[in-house]
Amino acid sequence: MTRSTGQAPLVLAWALGLVLAAPAPSAQATQAAQAVAAGGGRMVLVRTNRQLPVTGDPIWELQLLLPGQPARAYEALVGRVRRQGGDRDRLGSKAPLPRGRYAVTEITPVAPTDDVELGRFLWIGLEPAFPTARRGLGIHHDPSAGRGRSSGTDGCIGLIHGNDLLVLGDLLRRSGTTELVVKD
Repeated sequence: MTRSTGQAPLVLAWALGLVLAAPAPSAQATQAAQAVAAGGGRMVLVRTNRQLPVTGDPIWELQLLLPGQPARAYEALVGRVRRQGGDRDRLGSKAPLPRGRYAVTEITPVAPTDDVELGRFLWIGLEPAFPTARRGLGIHHDPSAGRGRSSGTDGCIGLIHGNDLLVLGDLLRRSGTTELVVKD
């Protein structure tokens, strides 16, 4: 994988705790933000009816809902395109992560020695709050999004745009948000 220009300043900005701009949220994310009670935020993952043009991967939306702030939404791939209907609780299924609540366990930079499919930005660890065989789940950049057979993830949430991951990591760290709800 070739390192993209502009990545170093973004990683530096994240490390310094600088707030970066986020994409405009969908109407669905804006409505959901109004439902978040005061005192902490949460992330919500929902499937959209959109897909990547070349590979057909379904686009999911990771919404960040922080009290008193506009909702933010990030495009993601979750699982492999042909495994969308797979057993979401079976280890190694490459299906989307199971529905339910998750705790955010860590936000760490991806090391140069990590698998290239994790991208080269951040890893946001997720721990299911319910029984499942799935392990090693998290949020990361999907560097192969829309680029053939390796497009998609093995079950994690793979943000399509690496810069979004830096923004999300910064906002999670600053807000203390520690919850993800997978709705679909």
